[in-house]
Amino acid sequence: MLQINYKYNDLEEAKALTPVMDGKLQPVLQKYVDDGASVLCEVEFEKVANHQSGNIYRAEINTTIDGTLHRAEAVEVSFEKAIDEVRNELDKELRRAKGKQQSILKRAGRKLKETILRSS
Repeated sequence: MLQINYKYNDLEEAKALTPVMDGKLQPVLQKYVDDGASVLCEVEFEKVANHQSGNIYRAEINTTIDGTLHRAEAVEVSFEKAIDEVRNELDKELRRAKGKQQSILKRAGRKLKETILRSS
């Protein structure tokens, strides 16, 4: 079950980005999350500062998958760039976590195989 919550910090222009974020977030989550997993995403958009050179925007995603928190944050010159960057960060985070899980399973399998071969 996938649930996505948005927080805009009083930014009307960020509310229009909800469909964009949904479209970019769904494929990443489908790639790494099993169908039966419980997924809660909290997405936050924020205008950090108004500098002389322009505005700075921040996008943050906190994703909880079956009780495990994965976090990604990006600060860019536009919301669109921040969304792309935060999606890439979340993709890296989930890929790394999946790799660790597979590595643990492989090590456990090797250990079991060694134990079985020794006892034979």
